[in-house]
Amino acid sequence: MVDGGEMKPGPTVAQKIGPLGINMGKVISEVNQATQEFKGIKVPVSLDVDPKAKTFKVEVSSPPTSELLKKELGAEKGSGDHKKNKIGNISIETAIKVAKTKHSGMLAKDFKSAVKSVVGSCVSLGILVENKLGTELERDIEKGLFDSEIKAQKTDTSADKKAKLEAYYQEVIKNQEALKKAEEAAKAAEEAAKAAATPAATTGAAAAATPGAAATPAKPGEVKKEEPKAAKGKEAAKK
Repeated sequence: MVDGGEMKPGPTVAQKIGPLGINMGKVISEVNQATQEFKGIKVPVSLDVDPKAKTFKVEVSSPPTSELLKKELGAEKGSGDHKKNKIGNISIETAIKVAKTKHSGMLAKDFKSAVKSVVGSCVSLGILVENKLGTELERDIEKGLFDSEIKAQKTDTSADKKAKLEAYYQEVIKNQEALKKAEEAAKAAEEAAKAAATPAATTGAAAAATPGAAATPAKPGEVKKEEPKAAKGKEAAKK
């Protein structure tokens, strides 16, 4: 896996290529040239090396679905918590566009299944499709709601539709931020309550540990007066 158009020398590749007598600088140059169109995303690359002739051939595979989806959104990474946080809202046309790139390397039986697979990948990344969760869109695709777009392999999203998708997403962002603030406030209140309870508990424990603090006064008549030891000794001598 290399950054498209920006492969850099590294020990992992050098350790494999070096002993074969292949020029590392030339490898990097050719890989970067071959992956230039995928700049900004990670791409799987294979090197077919002939040790005897000291030659190699670069083979570039299709980038992972997740990388293609993030590129469409201009996102660096997916959601850390896809149930709470969404990173974007794409159209069915965008999902079809990614499916067209990936279809040849997929195990999907037909193109419709390929589109469903792409939509399914949106779930873990925290990406909405047509204002819905990927799981909901998969059901809609199965029902045939997007058959015309899928059959035509439509990949262009109108400016009006993009604006509506973005407006919906902005509302989602507002709700996410409100929920986050509410959770932070609840956590702060819980910590404050714990902090307030701790000094009281400590004071009580300290009072209980003070010597004599819990001693019960002896009742009158219960205290026996001891005779001086010297006097006891004289009595014993007389006897």
